[in-house]
Amino acid sequence: MGFLTGKTAIITGAGRAVLQNGECGSIGYGIATAYAKEGANLVITGRNVKKLEEAKEELERLYGIKVLIVQADVNAGADNEATVNNVIKQTIDTFGRIDVLINNAQASASGVTLADHTTEQFNLALYSGLYAAFYYMKACYPYLKETKGSVINFASGAGLFGNFGQCAYAAAKEGIRGLSRVAATEWAKDGINVNIICPLAWTAQLEQFQNAYPEAFEKNVHMPPAGHFGNVETEIGRVCVQLASPDFKFMTGETLTLEGGLGQRP
Repeated sequence: MGFLTGKTAIITGAGRAVLQNGECGSIGYGIATAYAKEGANLVITGRNVKKLEEAKEELERLYGIKVLIVQADVNAGADNEATVNNVIKQTIDTFGRIDVLINNAQASASGVTLADHTTEQFNLALYSGLYAAFYYMKACYPYLKETKGSVINFASGAGLFGNFGQCAYAAAKEGIRGLSRVAATEWAKDGINVNIICPLAWTAQLEQFQNAYPEAFEKNVHMPPAGHFGNVETEIGRVCVQLASPDFKFMTGETLTLEGGLGQRP
């Protein structure tokens, strides 16, 4: 039994994706694996039901935990509050509690320059990332207050460094960073821990970015000083596990940057 046994974590964008070499290529699934190993029951969301079903089958079979899958897509044309409220309702109906919310889902048209970006492409990043985090945090707040739980959001260095071809992605991630700092300040009195992770992991999405936009990839993606990209389970996933520990609390408003397995407070 792990120290998260009996607790419930919601992880958005946690479908099972693989790299071209067959290894795990999804940050969300890597986090789900790390949480499953600590005994947490999971609610995983995403747009691709097949990937969610594959994740559920493997996680339940290997680790003996229970996984609820809910298809959910926050986008410019949806009733997003209803979409998110449905996830929360199913979570409470199934598990009766929420201890951790991990806003990992993000889509974007990375590689398209600002001058060529369309409104639809800009909305894709804002809704799937920033708006999704906003809706999930609002909906989960009453339950996280009860459990004195944790929120873990994902930002990026794209906005800090002005990455080429990532205007919408950078805007969404900087919005998430600001939203998280405000939540950390407002919710500290409720015992809710709010943190940000800025990961650099080798994922299927990054692999696709390299293949589709080699110029933008070369400008933006550099090997971390540690000499390797972060492992989605053993490094990024384990950091997410640690941030859910009641014995590990960052001070209000602080964030965690993870670069290739090295964590630092910026």
